[in-house]
Amino acid sequence: MSIKTDVVIIGTGPCGLFQIFELGLLGIHAHVVDALPEIGGQCVALYPEKPIYDIPALPVVGARELVDRLAEQIRPFKPDFHLGEMVVKLECEPDGAFSLETSSGTRFRTRTVVVAGGLGSFQPRPLRLPGVKGYEGVNVEYKVLDKSRYRDKAVAVLGGGDSALDWALELAPLAKSLTLVHRRESFRAQPVSVERLRAMAAAEPERIHILIGRIGGLVEEGGTLKGIEVEPFEKGAGKHAVHFDDLLVFYGLSPNLGPIAEWGLGVEKRQIPVDTEKFQTSVPGIFAIGDINTYPGKKKLILSGFHEAALVAFAVQKHLDPQARQFLQYTTTSPVMHQRLRVSGEIERTVQ
Repeated sequence: MSIKTDVVIIGTGPCGLFQIFELGLLGIHAHVVDALPEIGGQCVALYPEKPIYDIPALPVVGARELVDRLAEQIRPFKPDFHLGEMVVKLECEPDGAFSLETSSGTRFRTRTVVVAGGLGSFQPRPLRLPGVKGYEGVNVEYKVLDKSRYRDKAVAVLGGGDSALDWALELAPLAKSLTLVHRRESFRAQPVSVERLRAMAAAEPERIHILIGRIGGLVEEGGTLKGIEVEPFEKGAGKHAVHFDDLLVFYGLSPNLGPIAEWGLGVEKRQIPVDTEKFQTSVPGIFAIGDINTYPGKKKLILSGFHEAALVAFAVQKHLDPQARQFLQYTTTSPVMHQRLRVSGEIERTVQ
């Protein structure tokens, strides 16, 4: 038998979790599906300790802490999570509803769908050098689970994007030494991050380094990975050995939308086009938020995804009941909102 519901959210990253909250404020209960075994999406799976600096009112927050805070925020709405399951089939019913089926055989009959799948299924792009696989999980990693592990260690970071620079800046104060290796002079990371690391390297040239060049091979001793060979692009420069205790590789992600690409949503370059009024896809009743959607002026920020989730909640409400009048109620003053948030008693105690 199918689970009958008003909305199914696909994805439990920050945007998917905030979508639960915004729907809950409107009295709409959600079933939520994610292929990963725990909530948090890419933030928890790949960068649980990555610092995030652009969440309102939180000057800095770790990715896992942000997910934990969102989980606490949605607790009053008691969403039904279906973790470790991928939605493998989506079909439109004659009455406008949708039939979904997951990889575990769970079936839904839902009136609306919100796709918050981030990059889809993803995995880090690996360092492609002969023999490196044998050191993965030993002293070659593609994510940071516990930054304290790198205290007083010689650390090398590979990459030129935001993740590489963010972690280089985060670990530099802890590490005995830190070397960032990138294949070209230009970086994909935020310019302010590049300038900060260059300033740190200039201030502590014996401890912090930025090296531009191509990785040529591994430096091994007695079955242990001790470093990498880097071939600088400067004319006449020979190979340079970068020795380390730990190597962190941040070459980005290989995204794969998987079954989502087959749902007739007009996918363009692994993204789903939406309008900017309701963030609805080409199929009425199916919405998309976060990194997975695209529209003119789109910015891939968690903050943008939160905004999209708020408007999608009202669009879902309207889709479920086109004749109903919609009212914008404020969580600070609305008794209905207080009841849904289960904070009425707290408000009364505060007033007294």
